[in-house]
Amino acid sequence: MPPAVPSPILRRRRLGTELRRLREAAGLTGDQVIERIGWASASKLSRLENGRSRPDPDDVRLLLDLYGAEPEARDDLIGITHEAGDMRGWRKSYPVMTQQQLGWAEIEAGCAEIREYNPVLVPGLLQTPGYARLRIVSADRAASATGDPEAGEDPETEVRARLARQSLLDRVDGPRYTAVLEEAALGRRAGPPEVLQEQLVKLCELAILPNVTLHLLQRDTVIGDFYLPPTAFSLYRFADPQDPETLAIEGGFIDVMSHEANPVNRYKVAFEWLCSAALSASDTLSWLFEATGRLTDSAAPSTSAHGSAAAPVQRRRHSGRLTER
Repeated sequence: MPPAVPSPILRRRRLGTELRRLREAAGLTGDQVIERIGWASASKLSRLENGRSRPDPDDVRLLLDLYGAEPEARDDLIGITHEAGDMRGWRKSYPVMTQQQLGWAEIEAGCAEIREYNPVLVPGLLQTPGYARLRIVSADRAASATGDPEAGEDPETEVRARLARQSLLDRVDGPRYTAVLEEAALGRRAGPPEVLQEQLVKLCELAILPNVTLHLLQRDTVIGDFYLPPTAFSLYRFADPQDPETLAIEGGFIDVMSHEANPVNRYKVAFEWLCSAALSASDTLSWLFEATGRLTDSAAPSTSAHGSAAAPVQRRRHSGRLTER
């Protein structure tokens, strides 16, 4: 099960932000710091401040000495430094992980709240194995056509890695999760009937979890003054209030992350517009049940590569944990 603590990547970003703040408070430029400490390259400080390298505790102590950090702040930052360097220990918390899924797992760890919208897909944290497999295989085919060297990796490993991320929502201390689903993501273009039925069943199960809220945006629904969301995006708020809210913009082949307040706030407003236009949580659950029923007759059991259809799994909360029967 994924860890409740922030990932090393998030810790690096937090450490870098604090080191930059302390340097500026001390009235020092990057060049002055490099000269006084005696580092051979200015890029070393830059990489630390931008969270792009695994920090050495001795290097961080040198910087804190130079900046005259207060003892309490110093202790906190040394603790963050150790967390930022323990990538191997953090990854052991996942039964399987791939490079493609790692970036999302890193940012999801330590979240207090996740909000997601995708105009064409069911978000990864909600996908069934069959739905995920279709998405991964079709994306690999598109990448292969361009000669991408990363295409053709084992799709089953990618599916298992995506499922490993999903246990985040089952955790007792898991984040508050809200997603706006597009009706098109569950239409016939997304997969054969048995795959869609299995996906609808899973969404019904997830929608009744206390920490999960799903909203369905129907095809002809008008958003505000005919607002059209330009792309898929996710908003992350972390358990540690010192970690900045993060925006992830998913562009299919290129993903962009931002911690800047202006774009984050703009997408927060857009998400509220989407929620207001979409069906309520209770109406969404009713829609999902009805859509599952409509597919029942057309979705015969299958053992194809897409994954078999499954009867609804009865889930219940017991002793703070999710159980199946």
